[in-house]
Amino acid sequence: MNLLKWLESWYLSQCDGNWEHSYGLIISTLDNPGWSVLINLFETDFENKQFESLILERTEDDWIHCSVKDGLFEGFGGPTNLEEIICIFKDWVEELS
Repeated sequence: MNLLKWLESWYLSQCDGNWEHSYGLIISTLDNPGWSVLINLFETDFENKQFESLILERTEDDWIHCSVKDGLFEGFGGPTNLEEIICIFKDWVEELS
């Protein structure tokens, strides 16, 4: 399954008639340039799980910062790192499942 389909499935699995009205995820661009991925973990099985923060600084355009803070997965990366950010989230979720 490709990463986007996996993310769609994960999102759908959280939708219970209530969660999706208050929470969700946001994928947007940064002006440096890059990507921002914010995924609400509130009221999911992952809300209180440990995530080891990750910082990869390869080049000016190839970098990733991922963490979980206050019930929110935060992934930021360079302009070609969106797929890698989603993969990091996927690997963490699958490791805990």
